[in-house]
Amino acid sequence: MHKMKCVLAGFTAIVATAISPAATLAAQCGNTGSGFDAWVQDFKGEAAGRGINPSVLDKAFANVNYSKATIRADRGQKSFKLSLSQFMQKRGGQAIISRGKKMKAQNAKLFSAIESRYGVPAGPLIAIWGMETGFGGFMGKEHTLSAVATLAYDCRRSDYFTNQLYAALNLVQRGDLSPNARGAAHGEIGQTQFLPANVLKYGVDGDGSGHVDMVRSKADALFSTANFLRGHGWSAGAGYQQGQGNYGAIQGWNAASVYQQAIAIIGAEIDGG
Repeated sequence: MHKMKCVLAGFTAIVATAISPAATLAAQCGNTGSGFDAWVQDFKGEAAGRGINPSVLDKAFANVNYSKATIRADRGQKSFKLSLSQFMQKRGGQAIISRGKKMKAQNAKLFSAIESRYGVPAGPLIAIWGMETGFGGFMGKEHTLSAVATLAYDCRRSDYFTNQLYAALNLVQRGDLSPNARGAAHGEIGQTQFLPANVLKYGVDGDGSGHVDMVRSKADALFSTANFLRGHGWSAGAGYQQGQGNYGAIQGWNAASVYQQAIAIIGAEIDGG
């Protein structure tokens, strides 16, 4: 999130093949798990016709199951309905600030390189990193491909998560996502919790390893997060509190206003402002 190498080469071709808005499956969505296995078989047939290697599909779907935990999480997102003070308390805002200041000092060279390239200071990146996974301490326990496949099958947002599933399969195919990867309930990946399509679009090989490893590489996760913010309008030197120029980029990261406010406040405390 050494040599910084943005892994966006060939993205236009990937998008055309893998994340087209027209990615509507012939397979029928469902709101219970009863039709999931049949849907998987239909999906695999279509995906093979759209350029995903059949051996990759077999490997990717070998342990995919309908995820009731993902459906429960998708129907019960309550923390974003809290007040700002309640949200900060629930998500450990003060602890993120305290530890975040130490993380900034310990990783000064990394954050300097990120700001030099993207114009994003350490504060909001550390706030997101801490808020999402406790600085990589807990990235989720759900099987990533099961989570994304379940939501692609589920009728509520089938088209959106079908695109995410194609993106995840492309990540598996290029060696940037393990078929056994585990993460958050909606298929978010790594230390700052990117959805698969955002890994394809904004993923950066921050440590020069040749892969975008959002799980094991804090450099990849943080460079990618800065690239995401810049891609959503971040401008070097502009403020990021409510009413300031870069607040819109934080809104692009998460649609919940209470989350946006928390990131801006925590980031400013870490940055010393």
